[in-house]
Amino acid sequence: MLPLLLLVLTVGSGARSLAGEEDAGRLELVLAYPVRRRDAVLAKGAAMVGEVALVCAAAGLAILVFDTLVGLDLSVGRLAAGLLYLATLGLFYGWAALAVGAAVPSRALAIGIPAGAAATAYLVNGLHGAAGWLDPFRFLSPFWLAGSSPLQGGVDGVGILVVALVGLGILVTGSLLIERRDLETP
Repeated sequence: MLPLLLLVLTVGSGARSLAGEEDAGRLELVLAYPVRRRDAVLAKGAAMVGEVALVCAAAGLAILVFDTLVGLDLSVGRLAAGLLYLATLGLFYGWAALAVGAAVPSRALAIGIPAGAAATAYLVNGLHGAAGWLDPFRFLSPFWLAGSSPLQGGVDGVGILVVALVGLGILVTGSLLIERRDLETP
């Protein structure tokens, strides 16, 4: 449940930060300050990092408390790796929502495109063993790249790095695309 909750949080936050403000007519006020549009997008992406870090820290603390109460015998290293996995996936899809919101003035698209991509990637990761025709596509799934079961098998450090760099590239692309469009007023 935790990955789903974090994806809902980050995609919603990313869509709300630009496309939602534009729908509400507040984005013009935010961008009226003497700050470049791309810097505003990158600052919102950095704020999302803080938001995800707080959520992951709280989740990690709760899991450690319940681990001692219930006796799950989770290693702290695997828990930390699982939280890194969770944070990386959350930021990837949250930054995608922020980039879509920067590129187009539609909050529905800013939510729908990353949410659809996350659902597709999750299904490809989960079903590639049962449906052999999905095997060639599993390397496109951030869920598969980062490691399929982080609490049991750990994470793939290179995969985490690839997902984080691609997510950062998506965010930078969104920051460049906002410079090229006119803002809409409701």
